[in-house]
Amino acid sequence: MTGTPQATLVGGPTVVLEYAGLTFLTDPTFDPPGKVGNLTKLEGPALSHSDIGHIDVVLLSHDEHEDNLDVSGRTVLDLVPHVLTTPSGGTRIGRAQGMRRWDQAIIPGGASPVTITAVPARHGPSVIKHLTGQVTGFVLEAEGWPTIYISGDNSSVKKVTRVAERFPDVSIAIIFAGGARVERLGDMLLTVDAERVSQIAGLWPDAAVYPVHIDDWAHFAQPRADLVAWFEDAGQLDTITLLERGVRTPLPAAVASAS
Repeated sequence: MTGTPQATLVGGPTVVLEYAGLTFLTDPTFDPPGKVGNLTKLEGPALSHSDIGHIDVVLLSHDEHEDNLDVSGRTVLDLVPHVLTTPSGGTRIGRAQGMRRWDQAIIPGGASPVTITAVPARHGPSVIKHLTGQVTGFVLEAEGWPTIYISGDNSSVKKVTRVAERFPDVSIAIIFAGGARVERLGDMLLTVDAERVSQIAGLWPDAAVYPVHIDDWAHFAQPRADLVAWFEDAGQLDTITLLERGVRTPLPAAVASAS
């Protein structure tokens, strides 16, 4: 019998994922709302770190942007046994393991060991990669559990196509969306918008797709309500499931009507 993962959306890109007897946390952000460098945070986290309790593994797509790793999130890293991130992030965060694309880490779990593969991602068009830095996605596998893809801050469908070629059995896809843009880079997408989420969903037509990183920040060109509206207009609302902030949710859950 396949185990059922549980996910709780903390806010932004931060998700608590219970999988194969381990507790994972994606991109830790726990600071209150306010101005953060050139970005503006609109709402604080639904849960504090103390609300979550013990975390076994942090999956950090990148460490250079405050909407993916903030001041409070950095303090969490010191309390977690395993922190996995990009090669450059591994040099900046002393206790983190930097992983190149397709590198694997095996973490013992309560149910069975979890194999974590670092997978390709690109944080905006290739012409600005020297500005946005390295970013990574992750794939989680464990015997008796569904394969999970976590995109990280990725804007490229082509990169995800490579992941799908290697991992055709992904049945849960957690996609950092929102169509992030910043003023100094004009219309360049730094994360996928709804149209690209739809294209990614088509790579795994039988997978449950969960867009996250669609809340809490002013630089999203397509926050939650706009993303839902796009899928409604396209007649594709049944292809995605939205996680509600602070609500522990079984994955894959039945796709419900979004509001």
